[in-house]
Amino acid sequence: MNIDQYVQLEPFSLESNEKSKLFSNFIRELTNYHYNNNIYYKNLLDNINYDFENDNLNSIPFVPTRLFKNFNLMSIKESEVFKILQSSGTSQNGRSKIFLDKNNAKLLTKILSKIVSFFIGDERMPLLIIDSNPMFDRSQFDAKIAAYNGFSIFAKNVTYILNEKKEIDYRVLKNFLEKYSGKKFLIFGFTSNVYEQLFLNLKEKNFSRKDFAGSVLIHGGGWKKMENISVNNQKFRSNLKNKFKFKNILNYYGLIEQTGSIFFECEKCNSFVTSIYSDILIRDENWKIIEDGKKGYVQLFSLLPRSYPGHSILTEDIGQIINNDCACKKFGKRFLIHGRKKTSELRGCSDV
Repeated sequence: MNIDQYVQLEPFSLESNEKSKLFSNFIRELTNYHYNNNIYYKNLLDNINYDFENDNLNSIPFVPTRLFKNFNLMSIKESEVFKILQSSGTSQNGRSKIFLDKNNAKLLTKILSKIVSFFIGDERMPLLIIDSNPMFDRSQFDAKIAAYNGFSIFAKNVTYILNEKKEIDYRVLKNFLEKYSGKKFLIFGFTSNVYEQLFLNLKEKNFSRKDFAGSVLIHGGGWKKMENISVNNQKFRSNLKNKFKFKNILNYYGLIEQTGSIFFECEKCNSFVTSIYSDILIRDENWKIIEDGKKGYVQLFSLLPRSYPGHSILTEDIGQIINNDCACKKFGKRFLIHGRKKTSELRGCSDV
């Protein structure tokens, strides 16, 4: 089976022993490919004297996510660049830039569709986005707009609920609910936006609980702001569920450096689950693999990045792998995310 055949499989269809060998081989192939097509990545591997004969996933070198802010890491010619994804917001270290050619952009969309459809089905539904309608350059996207566009592929009608002042447009909301009240529709937004606008700002006089009874809420990111107001995942779910009676609430985790390879939280065990297209390891501050159940830096693998060397990245997020026998029976590693390291400037990765 080659990698193109492998990505045709269903997201959670392989047990650990079935996935392990295939996945490791494909990651090794991507490592070789990017080594031969990206000078920065080649320098990184040469500086650590990487042994290409290693076939263990633990030995695959990682690219710290901050390097995507410092270098234009692409394994394609500049003339082949189709889209440039950028991380949201600004920081003293700049924003990550991810370069995609047409084939890689198509693959990301395809796999995103397969993963999301597993949880919500194939039906295209009306989509209510908890934000204002963005204006953007079609050739460049930040993480927020990339997420909106990604989830829009599941929609037959996209409506932005906020006006230009980032306030709820009640006329827009009224028109949307007149069409879709009580029916199945999607709501998407970043966690802090959803909580602020729907739970704190939207008054119950402006809607009926039955309006949202058939809807599915998808949210992700924005947990740092939630921590500042002492709202954890359990409280978030409880408050939103009680106020709106949503049919389902789906929390997801993902990074711009591995767009398309997202992780949804299992509603039964409340942990994220890897698909057959992705994997995870946890490392300590000396970059050693640590045992399941202990917290450390999250290393993520993905089979999707082909136009840039993002197939093995070391994030600045703190997580832990959880071993459980969940009743949902989805195959894949389960893990928790505990936020970002407070002083998250990773060391030992500057020689590229």
